[in-house]
Amino acid sequence: MTTATDVSTPAGLMRLGNAFCDAKALLTAVDLDLFTHLQAGPATQEEIRQRLHLHGRGLSDFLHLLTALGVLVKDGDRFGNAPGAEAYLVRGKPSYVGGFMHRANRNLYPAWGKLDEALRTGRPQSGGRFEDVLARPEVLRQFIGMMDALTQQLAPELVDAYDWGRHATLLDVGGCRGNFASHVVKAFPDIEGHVFDMPAMEPFFDELMAGLDLTGRVTFHGGSFFVDPLPTADVVVLGHVLHDWDEQQRAALVRKAYDAVRPGGALVVYDRMLDDDPRHVENLVISLDMLLVTDGGAEYPVSELRRNAEAAGFGSVTDQPLGDYDTFVVCRKD
Repeated sequence: MTTATDVSTPAGLMRLGNAFCDAKALLTAVDLDLFTHLQAGPATQEEIRQRLHLHGRGLSDFLHLLTALGVLVKDGDRFGNAPGAEAYLVRGKPSYVGGFMHRANRNLYPAWGKLDEALRTGRPQSGGRFEDVLARPEVLRQFIGMMDALTQQLAPELVDAYDWGRHATLLDVGGCRGNFASHVVKAFPDIEGHVFDMPAMEPFFDELMAGLDLTGRVTFHGGSFFVDPLPTADVVVLGHVLHDWDEQQRAALVRKAYDAVRPGGALVVYDRMLDDDPRHVENLVISLDMLLVTDGGAEYPVSELRRNAEAAGFGSVTDQPLGDYDTFVVCRKD
């Protein structure tokens, strides 16, 4: 496995400057579906070449780099999945997070090549607005795969982080195709789930609910949360949503959520929030992702959300860590 880069030396600085190569190697392996092909068992370099229909030049170095990075293991002349890759990068497994990497490879990786332009202009560099994503089902499915991967990673902790069962109804605003809502209603059978998102999401929502045998347990509502009223619910969720928008829009969404929360209920927000003195590399990277792919989005401190929640009329506001990078905030309505 690689270790933290020592940036006090020229070699360390150059290694950090070349770290994008490690990321691209992993993203390429996911795009080639290498880990899924190796689920059946370790294979030789030649067997991998044939299965993936590759030329062969550079393949030895590619496989050995993935081994050095810790996502493959080598035994003799055969390469197999390391435990993490086997658990999370094999397509078809419930724990699969490759959807995030497919989207990162095809959208974020090219956009980061234009970071200088984004910093000069303040404009996104991803090559297309979300309206364009919605209009292209194959691109929309990539986006959904990314969102599902993020939710899947956090799902066990999300279910345990709050007493969802004390509520009768849940509304996930910007809930994509309902992956988060599905985890809650499976864990708490008495809660009625609702998802609010753009109408183009509905066929993907129907597909997921049918596959999970949850049709009728979760209801989809199509609309735009800046234009249309939100359905009311006991608990309203904004998960990985607020960071897509600028500060004024985030405040407006919190006010709108307040109107949708029934008395005695709560607004729940989770995002990769920044400390007021941010030092968390991963969350700063995600915040720069928002610069590159949205018109005004960014990660934000808990203090901003607390201020917006109190201005909207919420009473107590509590926060706690969630997973490795997220913050979980509960805003209660009297």
